Amino acid sequence: MFDRIYRQRLDADLARWEADGVVTPAVVAAIRGTLPATASGVNIPVVVGIVGGLLIAAAFLAFVAAHWTDIARLSRFAILIAGIVAANGLGAWFARTGRLVLADLCASVGAIVFGAGIALVGQMYHLGEDFAGGMLLWSAGALATAALTGSRGALAVALAAASVWSWLRVADLQDGPHLAFVALWIAAGGLALAWNSRVAAHLVALATLPWWIATAFELDLRNSQPLFILADGAALLLGGGLAMAAAPWQRVRDAGGVLAAYGAFALASVAALEVVTTNELFRIRAEDVQPLWTIACGVGGAILAVATGALRRDAGALVAGGAIALMLLAAVAWRSPQAGGPWLAYALTLCAMLGLVVSGMLDANRARTVAGWLGIAGAIAGITWAVEGSLLRRSAFLAAAGLVVVALAAVLNRWLPRSEP
Repeated sequence: MFDRIYRQRLDADLARWEADGVVTPAVVAAIRGTLPATASGVNIPVVVGIVGGLLIAAAFLAFVAAHWTDIARLSRFAILIAGIVAANGLGAWFARTGRLVLADLCASVGAIVFGAGIALVGQMYHLGEDFAGGMLLWSAGALATAALTGSRGALAVALAAASVWSWLRVADLQDGPHLAFVALWIAAGGLALAWNSRVAAHLVALATLPWWIATAFELDLRNSQPLFILADGAALLLGGGLAMAAAPWQRVRDAGGVLAAYGAFALASVAALEVVTTNELFRIRAEDVQPLWTIACGVGGAILAVATGALRRDAGALVAGGAIALMLLAAVAWRSPQAGGPWLAYALTLCAMLGLVVSGMLDANRARTVAGWLGIAGAIAGITWAVEGSLLRRSAFLAAAGLVVVALAAVLNRWLPRSEP
């Protein structure tokens, strides 16, 4: 997990400490001797080899597609099987010779060919037109490939196919959240933890976003506000990630940090979108009612963050929990009719994003800090350029909010200890 960057920083720190006399050369040598060898990265020959392999694979597929109708069905099926076997066999040879990046690429190509095989076999033999079922089969096969080979690319293929499967099922059934996806997502998360891979953790965290988006817009058809559902999902990701980051196991902490980062950016995105979409086109309907399970997810995320901060005496997690709670209160304020404009909702949203920035600074967490700043920028832009309402009132609100924040900064400057330059 960013091992090469960590090694570079460690080498620079060791050299500085040795020059300052903090540690002796013998201690520096002992520390470096305990470190495992760094994994080989992607160099220029590997990149050139990857491009060449992709070009050969594309040429093969184009040739087969050009003569597809002239090939007998049994021969077509044999070609697909041969492609899968060849890709995985070549990947096994690359893995044995230590070229792990190329081995991962071959496993990924094999997973993609497997998905193409499902589609082509269905077309050849006129199987049932259950496209979602085909995506599920593709996802399961790619996930099995990932489990057997350790391929991050195959895991990406599995999660992408699973996301499409979930979207199709939600569109077809329209009966609430697609919980079957959660089971597959948990299996993928188990692989990411077993591998202790930051890349896999990012893939698993990223896969949560399409599921929440599909759920939000499906429930929108049944008189629910999608942005509020997305806020609940982001709150659960952030709070759950912070709770995982406090676990006693290193690999769980690493995965939790990744999940919390995605939750922070999702929360900031929702905050900006809520402010920007305050106009007639996105008017909240009086009959809108949020599902209880989504509300429970949001409240659960806030509770997890606050409980983590309280148990570990972590001010950053406590402030993050407060930011989540403020965003949930902002969702309630958006629903309540306000004379003259949604000023309370504006204020709560800005406070939530400011809390996200403070939380990141307290924990030295760049992701939360950047997400909070982006949320503040989006909220201010949305307030400034709102379609409705008086520009004079909006300017007065922004000026008042600025004065309050400056006063708060002055108070904190007196109460909090100042850092040394």
